[in-house]
Amino acid sequence: MAVLPWLAWLLLPLVVACLLGLLLTRDHRRGLPPGPRPLPVIGSLHLLGDQPHRSLAKLAKIHGPLMSLRLGTVTTVVASSPAVAREFLQRHDAVFSNRSVPDAPGSHARNSTVWLPNAPRWRALRKIMGTELFAPHRLDALQHLRCEKLQELVDHVGRQARSGEPVDVGRVAFTTSLNLVSRTIFSRDLTSLDDDGGSREFQRVVTEIMEAVGSPNISDFFPALAAADLQGWRRRLARLFARLHRIFDEEIDGRLRGRDAGEPRKNDFLDLLLDAAEDGDNTARLDRDTLRSLFTDLFSAGSDTSSSTVEWAMAELLQSPTSMAKVCDELGAVIGSEKSIEESDIGRLPYLQAVVKETFRLHPSAPLLLPRHTQDDIKIIGYKIPKGSRVFVNVWAMGRDKETWSEPEKFMPERFFGKTVDLRGGDFDLIPFGGGRRICPGMPLAIRMVHMLLASMLSKFAWRLPVEVERNGVDMAENFGLTLTKAVPLCAIATPV
Repeated sequence: MAVLPWLAWLLLPLVVACLLGLLLTRDHRRGLPPGPRPLPVIGSLHLLGDQPHRSLAKLAKIHGPLMSLRLGTVTTVVASSPAVAREFLQRHDAVFSNRSVPDAPGSHARNSTVWLPNAPRWRALRKIMGTELFAPHRLDALQHLRCEKLQELVDHVGRQARSGEPVDVGRVAFTTSLNLVSRTIFSRDLTSLDDDGGSREFQRVVTEIMEAVGSPNISDFFPALAAADLQGWRRRLARLFARLHRIFDEEIDGRLRGRDAGEPRKNDFLDLLLDAAEDGDNTARLDRDTLRSLFTDLFSAGSDTSSSTVEWAMAELLQSPTSMAKVCDELGAVIGSEKSIEESDIGRLPYLQAVVKETFRLHPSAPLLLPRHTQDDIKIIGYKIPKGSRVFVNVWAMGRDKETWSEPEKFMPERFFGKTVDLRGGDFDLIPFGGGRRICPGMPLAIRMVHMLLASMLSKFAWRLPVEVERNGVDMAENFGLTLTKAVPLCAIATPV
């Protein structure tokens, strides 16, 4: 009987949450955008399922492109059309410029450019990345490095082709992207294409981080219960972050020792950040925790999203022989099989560009983008959006909007011929990198890398599916998280051309 008082204390937060949910249900929807009627306590959580981007797209067909739901105790608003997305990300961008910070990242979010609020520190860190890492002149200066990494990719796939071994497309694209980022930041590779175990382990850690951050979490729907971390996502992420932080600490400590010993500068991104830290940039506050968070963001987003897009593109092309033939014919005519592709060639490859756009349309890296947070009460197309609401932009649903795209479920790169669609956030028909002031800062590098990775593999090799996969079809199932990845890795057989 002595345990009963303790049991009562444990149940008290749940009882309070239930009562709060009942109160919120009453008259709460007045003035909000249309949406499903919430149940007591849980609201509409039961409607999300394990593929929230698909569930929300189905609900939008019933309730409209501007929809509201109560998820637990949190008012959530979902935009599912280009016109509504423009309202949030362009016309009223200032009101929605802060991110809704999930509970799972824990202390990492306090120093992450992904989650920091729109304030001087966030702007200072974004400026450092924009001017010293992703500016056009910086990217142009490192073009030789990308060419080197791509040649390593071609050589590695060539060895697998000669042995008849199927190529894990996602893994080789991930490892190439990862080493490009690590060479840019640390002036060395973190793994090798030939180190199958090491590269898979790094990929697994990054993939699990993306899944953990993006997975539905009770702590986000019932903030009063967040301290309990009932699903353990915060604890799991802390362990994953710690594994990356150990790698980053070794790089930072090694560089600091080298500086003390008078070793020559490498003049990479790490040197630049350490210089800024020594200069005492109080706005950016480049302490050790900030460097760890910054590198975690860069390595996670920089390697996972580009490689996933390349894998989806290859999966679609292998199921569309006509599209595969067209893009390979274009590459053969413009580049040839002997010459290595250069970034200046991309502008002369309109069908390749169309393939990339069509892949972004069908398989956006971040299907719901990253959630925004309403800073003030505001009206959007006549509906009330209360302060503190969480806002999702369902770019996955937008890519399948019948009013925007004909035959939206079909992979058809030709739809972009004669249609000017800019990937850089100004064309709301297709915004895989988001829009407004929170647009992905790594977009300029990602666009270059996706085109170059895909072109290098397609111009040097002919690809086919293993017999069993060709007979049964490519499994296009998705793993939902912060990013949308293939649940079953794509393995294909390459033949040199």
